[in-house]
Amino acid sequence: MKIDELKSLIASAGVVGAGGAGFPTAFKLRDGIDKFIINAAECEPLIYTDYYLLKNSLNKVLKGAKAIMDACGIPEGFMAVKQHTAARLSWTDGQKLTDGISVHCLPDVYPMGDEIIMIYEVTGRIVPPGKLPGDVGCVVNNVETLYNVANAMDNQPVTQKWVTINGDLTNKMMIGVPIGTPVIEIFDKLGIKVPEGDIVVDGGPAMGKPIDYKTAVITKTTKSLLILPDNIPCTASMLGDMRVTMTHASSNCCSCTMCTELCPRALIGYPLEPHKIVRSVTNRVTSNPQDYLVATTCSGCGVCELSACCQGISPRKVYTAVKGELGRNRMRYVHPDDKPLQVMSERDNRMLPSTRFMQRIGVDKYDTVIPEFKAEVKIDPTHISLALRQHVGAPAAPNVKPGDSVKVGDIVGKAADGISANIHSSVNGVVESVDNGVVVIKRV
Repeated sequence: MKIDELKSLIASAGVVGAGGAGFPTAFKLRDGIDKFIINAAECEPLIYTDYYLLKNSLNKVLKGAKAIMDACGIPEGFMAVKQHTAARLSWTDGQKLTDGISVHCLPDVYPMGDEIIMIYEVTGRIVPPGKLPGDVGCVVNNVETLYNVANAMDNQPVTQKWVTINGDLTNKMMIGVPIGTPVIEIFDKLGIKVPEGDIVVDGGPAMGKPIDYKTAVITKTTKSLLILPDNIPCTASMLGDMRVTMTHASSNCCSCTMCTELCPRALIGYPLEPHKIVRSVTNRVTSNPQDYLVATTCSGCGVCELSACCQGISPRKVYTAVKGELGRNRMRYVHPDDKPLQVMSERDNRMLPSTRFMQRIGVDKYDTVIPEFKAEVKIDPTHISLALRQHVGAPAAPNVKPGDSVKVGDIVGKAADGISANIHSSVNGVVESVDNGVVVIKRV
C-alpha cells in the first residue's frame, strides 16, 4: 500500500495517538524515516492496556506497524517494551516478532514511555529540543494506535477504547468501551463504588488528570481510569492550588538542584534546569529569557516534583504554567544547530526505577494484582457525548444536527483543514444536541 493511500485510510478512520495528547496519526507518516518504534512501554504505573493488547492481539498490532513501515519504506522496527512486561510475554531482547520488527527491552525506569527518552534508548539518537522524531529519522506509535491503524485498513473507524480500571478497588480489569460513554455508566454496570475520600483519574497516577466521574466521558485518549485516595502524593499534587504552589516555591526552595540533576530529559542533554525556573518565576527574574523558553521542552513527567524535591515544590507546575503562556504567544524553544546535545555521564545512575517511583507517589500497594482482561464485558451506554476536539489540532466540524439518526461508524465530526481528526459515532442512535463542541447521541 502506498503512503498516500494509507494516510487516507488512517485519516478517514479518525486514528489519533491513543494516549497522551492524541496527535493525528496520518500526519506522522512521511518519507525519510529509517527507524520505526512501537511504544509498548506503558510509561506510568497501574496501566495494563497495551500489555493485554500485545498478549491477545499481537498480530493486529504488528499488521498496523508493518503497514506503516512498508508504506514509508522503513527498513527496521522495534517493539520497545520494559523488561518486566517482556518477561510476562515470554519475550527476550532482540527476539524477532515478524519481518523487520524485533523486541527491544527497555530498563524498568520512569518515564521510559516519553518518546524522546525512548528514541535515545532504542537508537542512540537525540531529538533536538523543538524538533520532531521524524527529524532524526524516527517514528513512534503506541500499541493501541497501531491496533487502530490495522482496523482502519479494514475501513473500521475508531469507535472504541481499551481502558484499564485500577487502583483502590477489588475488581480491577481491562475492558473495551464505546468512545463517549459516561464514566458513571461504566462504574454502575461493573458495580464499582468510589470510596469516600477517593478521586478518579483519567490517565496515569503521575501525568493523569482528576475528573468528575459523574459527568466525565471516555475519549480517544483515555488509557485508564484510576480510583485513588485523594491524600497520597500523586493525587495531592493533582489537587493542589497553583497559587499555593507558587507561594510554597518562593519560600521553601533550598537550592539543592536535585530536580535538575534527576530530570530525565536533562540527563540526555536537554537544557532543562527546573531549579532555575522556580527561582526565576517566584522572584520575577527576567534577565535570562532562555530559562522560560525551555519550558516548552518539558514533558511534564513529574520526576522533579514527585521524586526529586525534598521540600514538596512543583517545578513541573511552574513549567506547565510558563509553557501555557508561551503557547498562547506562539513562542517555543528551538535548540541551536551548532550546539550538539551531550548525554550526562551520570545518567545511568540517576534514572528512576519504576518500583521506587511507585513508592514515592504512593501507588505501590495498588499494583500487587494485575487487572483481569474481560472481553466479555459489554458496555451499552444510554447516551454518548462526543467532543469534537479529542486530539491535537483544530476541532472537527459538526457533521450532524439534532434529530439525525446515526449508526456506529458514521462521521459526526468532520476533520478540519490542517491537523485535525474525524469523530465517529460509537453507537446506533439519534442526535440529541450539537452544542459547545460536543455531539450528544441517545442510543436506540
